[in-house]
Amino acid sequence: TEYFALVGSFLLVGLEAIIRVLTLALPAASSIRDAADFVELCRVWGYEAEEHIVQTKDGFLLGVHRLQWRRGEESQAVNSGPGSIKKRVAYLHHGLLMNSEVWVCMTDEQRCLPFKLVERGFDVWLGNNRGNKYSKKSIHASPTSVEFWDFSIDEFAFHDIPNTIEYILDTTQQASLSYIGFSQGTAQAFATLAIHPTLNQKVNVFIALAPAMAPAGLSNGVVDSLIKASPQVLFLLFGRRSILSSATMWETLLYPPLFCRLIDMGLSFLFNWDTANISASQKLAAYPHLYSFTSTKSVVHWFQIIRNKSFQMYDDDVYQPMSVTSPHKFSKVAKYPTRNIRTPVVLIYGGSDSLVDIRAMLRELPAQTVATEIPHYEHLDFLWARDVDRQVFQHVFDALDSFTDATHSKEEYDRYYAVRHHSLVGSARPTPSALGIVTDRVGSSSPGDPPHPPSSPDPQIRQHIAREQIARLIRDRQASFDSLSHPSSDTDDVPATTTAVAAVAAEPSSTEPLVIS
Repeated sequence: TEYFALVGSFLLVGLEAIIRVLTLALPAASSIRDAADFVELCRVWGYEAEEHIVQTKDGFLLGVHRLQWRRGEESQAVNSGPGSIKKRVAYLHHGLLMNSEVWVCMTDEQRCLPFKLVERGFDVWLGNNRGNKYSKKSIHASPTSVEFWDFSIDEFAFHDIPNTIEYILDTTQQASLSYIGFSQGTAQAFATLAIHPTLNQKVNVFIALAPAMAPAGLSNGVVDSLIKASPQVLFLLFGRRSILSSATMWETLLYPPLFCRLIDMGLSFLFNWDTANISASQKLAAYPHLYSFTSTKSVVHWFQIIRNKSFQMYDDDVYQPMSVTSPHKFSKVAKYPTRNIRTPVVLIYGGSDSLVDIRAMLRELPAQTVATEIPHYEHLDFLWARDVDRQVFQHVFDALDSFTDATHSKEEYDRYYAVRHHSLVGSARPTPSALGIVTDRVGSSSPGDPPHPPSSPDPQIRQHIAREQIARLIRDRQASFDSLSHPSSDTDDVPATTTAVAAVAAEPSSTEPLVIS
């Protein structure tokens, strides 16, 4: 046995030498692809990042990254008490099988959302889910144990997201933050805000990029079979610890262009994406940072959501295959009450994203939800598309400017929030006509259904309309602040928007979300 092991070792060494000779003329790996971690990725572009640890109430230790300084601003104190620079706070969260690196592994600084937010004066935080590269630690269990990996989306919603938000607000001494999620990072926020009412006042706006709630069934037969399989079969196939943990090994062994090609083939096979909006150089830089660990149970949870077409909590029941009665006759899995969300929600989704069923999603969200479509965009384009800065970022900035402001006192903000609560939340929100918004709707819909998208085929016209609508919201918001700072005697110190709100409240309320395409 030792002889064969020795011969095998020599063969591997010789094979490695041959590969090195054959690849001498190939392009060198980029600094982005070779960066070891989040901090190193940021340093490539001249930004310094901090690392923080959040301990959840159930004992997991989550790695959180902070970008608080513009370049050259590193000596300044930010959001740390008297004498420090006061900045608005933004919290970004990644998707399934990812970590915080996916936000910053860019080949172009202008297309990096965290860097652009820092330059716009935000204190930027980037979270990580339990189990991934930066959060593989617990005070109760070892990552080699099954107990460590016994978590689903429920644990993200009950612990990871709320505990991270509380830590960020305590550290920055701010009353609220803006949440920007991608893919599963949006689902975690939907669930968190639905079951934690007090957090709705601590999140001033929730911006959902490529939002995920109850994805449409996938057309691939293999995936469809897995979705319909029982949890026991899935655990037998993938184990009860981390799922697809060998992916990191293949990323190390394979030549980078071949690895990228395999990823593209997998995305096409599973989701019918062609990834044409992402450049080859961006794929070479980003795909090595794409995968991170998560539990098999969290993927099984997604399969349950897709199978039942319901954004529900994890179903622990094991259905008897020979049962003659419906499994739902005596029990029903609780759904996340997403219509209870009171934080303003802005959805930005892709027209070619097979994982987003926007009409089904809007039915489950509050009436004030705003949805914006980016034509021809697929799921990963919201992270790495060659034109993501032009197609997506302005929508994000407009939403942030509409609902956050660092120049007013807490008292002014609290007073304005009360007005905003009545005007943008629940049945008293202004109708599109009251906001000066003209909607073009095709066909008819039943009460409670989302509106049909506008009929204009020109994406530039649709984007212009969206910007105009958000601009009106910004102007209305500023007018509200001005009225609070300089009340008029003939209105008995009532903010200017209150009159409009009262008039709208007297009318029958609209239950349709506002859709901007």
